[in-house]
Amino acid sequence: MTEIRYQGIGVSAGVRIGTAFVYNPVKPGELQERKADNAEEELTRLRHAKARCLSELEELVERTRSTLGEEKAAILKGQISFLNDPTFYPPMEQLISKDAWSAETAVGKIVARIAAIFENMPNDYMKERAADIRDVGGRLTAKLVGNGGNRLTDIKEPSILIAEDLTPSDTVQLDPALVLGFMTRIGGKTSHTAILANSLGIPAVLGLGNALDGVPDGATVILDGSTGECLLHPEAATVERYRSLMLAEREELERLKRFSEQPAVTSDGFRVEIAANIGTPAEAESLLQKGAEAVGLYRTEFLFMSRTVMPDENTQFQAYKAAAQAMQGKPVVIRTLDIGGDKELPYLELPHELNPFLGYRAVRLTLDRPDLFRTQLRAIYRASAFGTVKIMFPMISGLGEWRRAKALAEEVRQELAAEGQPMGEKVELGIMVEIPSAALLAPQFAKEVDFFSIGTNDLVQYTVAVDRMNEKVANLYDYFHPAVIRLIKTVIDASNRAGIWTGMCGSMAGDPLAAPLLVGLGLHEWSMSPSALHRVKETVTRLNRQDCIRLAERILELETPEEVRQALQEFLGEYSR
Repeated sequence: MTEIRYQGIGVSAGVRIGTAFVYNPVKPGELQERKADNAEEELTRLRHAKARCLSELEELVERTRSTLGEEKAAILKGQISFLNDPTFYPPMEQLISKDAWSAETAVGKIVARIAAIFENMPNDYMKERAADIRDVGGRLTAKLVGNGGNRLTDIKEPSILIAEDLTPSDTVQLDPALVLGFMTRIGGKTSHTAILANSLGIPAVLGLGNALDGVPDGATVILDGSTGECLLHPEAATVERYRSLMLAEREELERLKRFSEQPAVTSDGFRVEIAANIGTPAEAESLLQKGAEAVGLYRTEFLFMSRTVMPDENTQFQAYKAAAQAMQGKPVVIRTLDIGGDKELPYLELPHELNPFLGYRAVRLTLDRPDLFRTQLRAIYRASAFGTVKIMFPMISGLGEWRRAKALAEEVRQELAAEGQPMGEKVELGIMVEIPSAALLAPQFAKEVDFFSIGTNDLVQYTVAVDRMNEKVANLYDYFHPAVIRLIKTVIDASNRAGIWTGMCGSMAGDPLAAPLLVGLGLHEWSMSPSALHRVKETVTRLNRQDCIRLAERILELETPEEVRQALQEFLGEYSR
């Protein structure tokens, strides 16, 4: 057969060769509509299917909780709540009783109706709930049909999973021992599928489109999660070449493991703190073994987004406490609720906005909802008794917001002290610098905050006016843009003059190509995906600080991102000789 190459979006690094498992589950609404001969029999079938789904999901929740943590398990709990929701399941029974539809048809109609409501909502987070609805409907339909299609539990030997998309409950079921990697028709770097692939350490390529239509079950396929390249029916020479890449990858990962126990120190003694970004306490449990020296960003919104009701103070306290304990006294920077924009909580009933990225989100929302903010701050301060916890406020645009947030935090701290609640002796308060106005005001902020953390993902978006979720303008989204680099320098310089520290928790911190520039600018703490820790540490140890300072000075005179990137590539090329 002729070798075929496809290009997708690499979202989780790694090269894998294997046989394709084409995931083709039965989907609600795809079966031919059918009237029921006996409504009572159809109702009984539907009730039995629901009971089996609930049992399956409850078992899956327990398995996921033990392997991936409470927040990932909460994704599946949400599906249980859908099955018990009076707007979801009872209307199916009504269609059977009143209109004499078969159970499969009733499921398909209700799922299509509710999914359409979510799909027509104005932001990406709410649209993704449609996938959850269809996932629950698919479970019900599979139980009713009893044949046709397949499920992830049918994977019995190591395979590369081929799918249109993977729902949250699909992804948390993936067994890394059996799923070598996966390729999907849709999805991108910021999708939940990409985030979970990285959490599980499974190589993945998304956004392959209609190309996947031609991949037959059992065919030999190759994927490269770094480059996004995939091959179908690879020739023998191609397979051999990729086997060599896999061997080199394994050897490289083994070689890099030695950096787990080494600090990131340049050849002339400049040390930087290497930290990791997490979204759940479970992700913190292995960070010390991987060589992380801190949690530079704990994204608390995942605790909120994975639930159908607001997590109470104790639920939040237990999560933050677990992360603090896992780090055994090393710093944990907890970001307060960063919701809005592309992340919405249905139970908050937020108003529809024409431009949510510039609207009612993050600290703007929490300052407007002091009940919500106080609950979270109480939980964080209580957790500070179990480790070195720091609090970071997101989306700060001016000193007024910072002062209001700080004052509320101080009120909460005093309130807990009056109650006799144990807390950490010193809980630092800082801001996330992701809006240009905050970067430009860094000299003023530096007089009042304990630290800065630069969020390059949003800083780039707001500096160059590029929606980072929009594929049409993705080529303009670049953290090597000279304007972004100058803002970063402004923040670091201000912190140095004030004697405080600056971290970075955006994707730039985990890019080895950016390392010489960040060393040259004097960035103190770098927080990244755990998978990037070793490679970034290695790059830093090969550098000379004085050389990097001269490079940074030269880069600050460059005019385009392309020139910056070329200068960095040439610089690292010289170090590799």
